[in-house]
Amino acid sequence: MPQVNVTIAGKAYRMACGEGEEAHLEGLASLYDGKIDEMRQAFGEIGDMRLHVMAALMVADEVSELKQRVATLETTLAAIKGDAGSADQRLGEVEERAAEALVAAAERIESVARSLIPSPAG
Repeated sequence: MPQVNVTIAGKAYRMACGEGEEAHLEGLASLYDGKIDEMRQAFGEIGDMRLHVMAALMVADEVSELKQRVATLETTLAAIKGDAGSADQRLGEVEERAAEALVAAAERIESVARSLIPSPAG
């Protein structure tokens, strides 16, 4: 199992991860380290544990907000798909009526054409 060295709040940690997930884990650690830096800049040195908790809560808040946005987008997408399905159905009905009208018009044209052609006996 691959292992990655990450640094968070100035401390190095060796972590195991799945094959091919090394860069992802490093990116997550960097994101979290950035949040701790933000908290340190905003509140100063208030203790490592408190900084970690505040950074974790900040990340959790962002995840929660993103989940809500995803849920809203999924609902919107489902509505759009429903509208598209209804539109496809209506389009199919319109095409069917148009085809029936064309067939009826063609039959009328043929009927008129036959009435205009003189009969051979006549």
